[in-house]
Amino acid sequence: MPESIEVLQSAVFRRSNRRLHSNQQADVDDAVAQIVRDATTGEAKEGYLAGIFVHKFRCNGQLTRLAYEFDRANRLLLVLGSHENFYRDLKR
Repeated sequence: MPESIEVLQSAVFRRSNRRLHSNQQADVDDAVAQIVRDATTGEAKEGYLAGIFVHKFRCNGQLTRLAYEFDRANRLLLVLGSHENFYRDLKR
C-alpha cells in the first residue's frame, strides 16, 4: 500500500493561491499533483537556496514558478508566482 504524502502550505503560498481565479487554481492543483507524484520534478537550487526546488509550469499561458521543499512524507509549498520578485520573496 503506498504511503500517504501530506501537502503543507506556507502563508505566502496560501495567500498567492487564494488570489487566483478558478481556472488558474486548477493549473496550480495540477502542478501540485505532479510534485506529489514525483518530488524531484523541479529544479534543485544551490547556494543560500539549497534544499529548495522550483517547478516551472504554465498557468493561463504565463510561465509560473512554484517553490517547495520535500521529504519522504511531506511536501511544503513555499512560494507561488511569476519571475518578478519570486526569488526575493523566496529568500525571506
